[in-house]
Amino acid sequence: MTVDHLNALLLESAVILLFAVVAVRISTRSGLPSLLIYLGIGVALGQNGIGISFNNAELTQVLGYAALVVILAEGGLKTSWQSIKPVVPAAAVLATFGVAVSVFVTAAGAHWLVGLEWRTALLLGAIVSSTDAAAVFSVLRMVPLPKRLTGLLEAESGFNDAPVVILVVAFATTGELDPWYVLVGTIVVELAIGAAVGYAVGRLGAYAVRRVALPSSGLYPIAVLALIVLAYAGGALLHASGFLAAYIASVILGNSKLPHGPAVRGFADGLAWIGQIGMFVLLGLLVTPASMGSAIVPGLVAGAVLVFVARPLSVLLTMTPFRVPWQEQALLSWAGLRGAVPIVLATIPLVSGAADAQHLFNVVFILVVVFTLLQGPTLPLVAKWLKIGEGDIGQDLGIESAPLEKLHGHLLSVQLSPGSRMSGVEVSELRLPKGAAVTLVVREGASFVPDKMTVLREGDELLVVTTDEVSGDAERRLRAVDRGGKLAGWLHNAEPPPTGRKTPSDARKKTG
Repeated sequence: MTVDHLNALLLESAVILLFAVVAVRISTRSGLPSLLIYLGIGVALGQNGIGISFNNAELTQVLGYAALVVILAEGGLKTSWQSIKPVVPAAAVLATFGVAVSVFVTAAGAHWLVGLEWRTALLLGAIVSSTDAAAVFSVLRMVPLPKRLTGLLEAESGFNDAPVVILVVAFATTGELDPWYVLVGTIVVELAIGAAVGYAVGRLGAYAVRRVALPSSGLYPIAVLALIVLAYAGGALLHASGFLAAYIASVILGNSKLPHGPAVRGFADGLAWIGQIGMFVLLGLLVTPASMGSAIVPGLVAGAVLVFVARPLSVLLTMTPFRVPWQEQALLSWAGLRGAVPIVLATIPLVSGAADAQHLFNVVFILVVVFTLLQGPTLPLVAKWLKIGEGDIGQDLGIESAPLEKLHGHLLSVQLSPGSRMSGVEVSELRLPKGAAVTLVVREGASFVPDKMTVLREGDELLVVTTDEVSGDAERRLRAVDRGGKLAGWLHNAEPPPTGRKTPSDARKKTG
């Protein structure tokens, strides 16, 4: 590649990225998942559009894997552990046993209704049975659902890539299939090792990042993303589930109160957008619409079986023991969105030379496009029809922490989000622990040093300086006031004061 080739490539990439950024705005207003617009860009640039010839399935698969790691990292960093903790067992069952039900029901439909051979039908079922993390993360965050339900969907989409990849690789091999018990044992071992790697990297990485004062705030996002990639690569090289390792590590890191947390999440968000755009454009380039006529009917039939039979049945069998109401089961069934993951997985048979691989890829492409168009925009209407209650309106309190190594302290940047109950509270009423103080308030672009009587307002940004010993207590206290107002710590449903003082209710319990 010459410099002229590089310049032309950079020009083309910049134009595509700018067009894709505008497309996000269009998709937000229309309710369409942005992935469809990105796929459309790739198709328009391809052989039946502008005429760019691209048929490198192996490169697409490699770059797709890299993009999926970044997408899982962004989703995990933004996932609240408090939201998913109660639903982790249910999500794990749905992502394993539920996926198995979807695979075999979809395969049966593809075999009996479409006429595919059993092995090809099983391969198709494995490819399309995984919900897509990018589609779920992007669509659900625009739909006001209860945190429990949103957490369940996000956790499932983060967990189910791992077993599905193992199944697809197994079914795509040209040799004899291993016995079912060997396949199940392999899945269990790879998931267990991947989870252990992700947990170890997440815990050790969070411990190190919190205690190292780096010379630039821009280094923290790089360090965190490097740790998540380390978890993926370490798990994959150990022949375990790298995707599960990456997701678990990112969830741990995202919930570890890292320095410059908002900056870390913003950096990951930008990388995830680049990954999605690049991956979908490449997948669109790989498609030849003129040759997809024979895949339309099989794609529609297999998709109908998946969406209206396999997914609801898998949700019913896995969620009923957890006493999930039927309305939420119905929404879980309809919210099983497909996207980049099935199309990327469909490149595995292309690379391995499996029978009918190109036809299978076309079927998956048709299925994803049609049923994403059907499910994505109608999800809010389905939630409203099922009378699923809205989630919390207020945002979580934004606190960014930066360690001050030489001063043995921490600098907390606190942003009062809309709906914060800290609005109207005086600085003295925050009751921060000894060793913490509000040193600066930024309001409407102007900054000033507050006194004890300064009343905080929505939109204020506070600068709080704390010693190392009380930084955690100070952050917990700020979050408690954000949720419970000035009386937080003295109410039954609020956190106790971080200083360890007894609340009036605790005193009454002890003396009564």
